[in-house]
Amino acid sequence: MSDRQTITDVACTVCGCVCDDLVVHVEGERLGDVERACPLAEPWFAALRECGAGQHFLGDRETDFPAAVAAAADILRRSDAPLIYGLSRSSTAGQRAAVKLADRLGGVIDTTASVCHGPSIMAIQEAGEATCSLGEVRQRADLVLFWGANPAVSHPRHLERYSGEPVSEFLPNGRADRRIVVIDSQSTATAELADEFVQVEAGRDFELIWALRLALRGDWLPAGTWGGVDSKAVRRLASRLVDCRYGVVFFGLGLAQSRLGHRTVEALLRLVADLNAQTRFSARRLRIPGDVTGADSVLCWQTGFAFGVDLRRGWPRYNPGEYTANELLERREVDAALIIGSESLSGFSPAALYTLRGLPTIVLDSPHVRPAIDAAVRFTTAVYGVHAAGTAYRMDEIPIPLRALCASDLPTDDQVLAALLDALPRRAASAVVHPG
Repeated sequence: MSDRQTITDVACTVCGCVCDDLVVHVEGERLGDVERACPLAEPWFAALRECGAGQHFLGDRETDFPAAVAAAADILRRSDAPLIYGLSRSSTAGQRAAVKLADRLGGVIDTTASVCHGPSIMAIQEAGEATCSLGEVRQRADLVLFWGANPAVSHPRHLERYSGEPVSEFLPNGRADRRIVVIDSQSTATAELADEFVQVEAGRDFELIWALRLALRGDWLPAGTWGGVDSKAVRRLASRLVDCRYGVVFFGLGLAQSRLGHRTVEALLRLVADLNAQTRFSARRLRIPGDVTGADSVLCWQTGFAFGVDLRRGWPRYNPGEYTANELLERREVDAALIIGSESLSGFSPAALYTLRGLPTIVLDSPHVRPAIDAAVRFTTAVYGVHAAGTAYRMDEIPIPLRALCASDLPTDDQVLAALLDALPRRAASAVVHPG
């Protein structure tokens, strides 16, 4: 009897699209060929296929799981200002366990959003967000605007599955019924696929957004250029935006990580609100890591805040720049760190990384990940959606179930964090509520 299986409707967590239509062939307990994998997913699955059995480490020495837990718990027990960071490659169960551990320790917990779309979250808190699901985009959006984003590279199947090619009741001709506009400071792979490309001068998106708001309101728009775009072109673009039946703007790190990015994104969200006075328009962040949206959702649910949550006083506090991981490390206000997914450290500044390298650090990494930092204790963990079941949140906050495709003896993130929690003394009071 053959031990080869074909598993359909598999979800991929490499990027925020969380495409759930992959076909994976499994031979015994080993991944085989993967159909419908994009250029980002193919090497990811290949690395999982080729990686050996995972081990746990104390420094550079292999150890067993109980010894690793004991050493990690000792580091956390001795810490007065611990930091838990990462979570964008985890699952809901792992993210909940991380919040519970941070609460027990009286530390700070932060996600990769703080070095990615954190400014966008701050803008949403100020201006609100007229939003939608990717399913609505697929079914209804006849105008799609990408601003400061290049999904052809960062989310290779986005246009195929959601924003460009799908045929629907409202868009029976698929791509021919949609107009795609790209606004960016330079031509990109997505711009080459678009119907219209508007080049804005680097760092002047805010100016162009406000010019569009003036044009939409019918206010006087002086001749000249706005963010490098001629005023006549601004008026034409404003007319294009308002003439659609259903429009959506996907914005990326080109806006969020620009200077004063939270104010630029806030201006864009207010532009979308203006558009909704005349048509139907939505805004969506193009989230990059596979489950960073889930990390935001879990932290909001458990603490009231999406990232950068300080639990040191016994209740949740939030202040980006003060309680976010990169800045805490730059100011050397951390004496131990637990990193869940060390690939997320690429967004840190050199000063933050320098501090981190001098701290006792615990790292949870998947077996195919090359460690980004030398850790005092390193756990090799199962991959949700490959070795273990779980839940990932797509970039539009839609939960997608993850299934185990092949068995593994490796612990999951939530199992490691639960073991650490059991090894630590209980606090007299809890800062957050942990629903069952």
